[in-house]
Amino acid sequence: MEHITLLLAIVIITALAFDFTNGFHDTANAMATTISTGAMKPKAAVAMSAVLNLLGAFLSVEVARTISGGIIDEEAGVKPEVIFAGLVGAIIWNLLTWLAGLPSSSSHALFGGLIGATLASVGTGAVNGDAVVTKVLIPAVAAPLVAGTAALLATRLTYRVTRGVEERHAAKGYRVGQIASAALVSLAHGTNDAQKTMGVMTLALIAGGALAPGADPPMWVIASAGAAIALGTYLGGWRIIRTMGKGLTDIRPPQGFAAQTSAATTILASSHMGFALSTTQVCSGAVLGCGLGRAGGVVRWSTATRMVVAWGLTLPAAGLIGAAGALIADRGDWGVAVVALLLLGSSAAIWSLSRRRPVDHSNVNDDVQVNESVTAKVNDPSDATVAMSVPERRTAPEPTPPSASSVS
Repeated sequence: MEHITLLLAIVIITALAFDFTNGFHDTANAMATTISTGAMKPKAAVAMSAVLNLLGAFLSVEVARTISGGIIDEEAGVKPEVIFAGLVGAIIWNLLTWLAGLPSSSSHALFGGLIGATLASVGTGAVNGDAVVTKVLIPAVAAPLVAGTAALLATRLTYRVTRGVEERHAAKGYRVGQIASAALVSLAHGTNDAQKTMGVMTLALIAGGALAPGADPPMWVIASAGAAIALGTYLGGWRIIRTMGKGLTDIRPPQGFAAQTSAATTILASSHMGFALSTTQVCSGAVLGCGLGRAGGVVRWSTATRMVVAWGLTLPAAGLIGAAGALIADRGDWGVAVVALLLLGSSAAIWSLSRRRPVDHSNVNDDVQVNESVTAKVNDPSDATVAMSVPERRTAPEPTPPSASSVS
């Protein structure tokens, strides 16, 4: 193993902590629709997703190269302290959006944190603007639109193919298909998101002089990043799973199959080309597309709007946190210690807040109330009844009829 200093060890541990949050933040990408339609039990679904995330981490390093030598100039004087601060920004934003149950982008949180910390500590010359535009911003806009359109068309096709087939029998077949497509999304997620942490760890090793510039991630980096994201996936980000599976639209098995297949195809294609896109945005776009693709389907635009706002805030918010962390960490060892304590304190506070209204595998499929809408419950995913979302109205209580004694 390369020569690792104490500071590098702290950065690597923090990177793996981010990878862990990425895992439970993004479990919904692969498993929300599978769980919401009843195709798999919640615990079995996240276990399968964890194993396939781990396997996917070993399939490619193209995205890792984009992170370690594309967005940030590894020879521009970026120090391990800067990478540490960027990771802190990404972790805190991930935890805040998880607490809110919003499927924001872990990838953009990482990019934002790193870019903000680098700008504050090194300057604009250390950020490759062209790579940010072509490898991050353009895919951020295009990927959810492509996945959403593909899911919309695929949903209409699946219903057309099974026209005339009894819905109960068709749903049973599509649930089996959902398991296969969810497995593919999990594998694709490992090929894309696990590599981002590999890239950050490789960038830190290069910045600390433990690796030569342009080096690929060592095997221990690949294995540890894959294990961290798999562990986070297994624990399950139940809050976000509930939002994706129940809060955006009411998903039936044909829609779930179409959404997952479209998302997996988009993610695998981007991983092959080295685009570090947001798997969350891809999968969320696919869920919205499948909601629009079913006749009578209802999309809860209030939830979608909150989600899109979170997407827009992710890069700048994580960047601001990362920049503030970098300014403190640049002060020396005591600065790094202060940033580490702030991370631990913030994480503990967010966890404590989450325990007030816990969400886990036992209640993840409960109905979701989104802002001021009340969602009608659908007990059986194969039921033909269309779930409606109606505005909650505040009405005065009905007057109590006078009793006979009061009348007399």
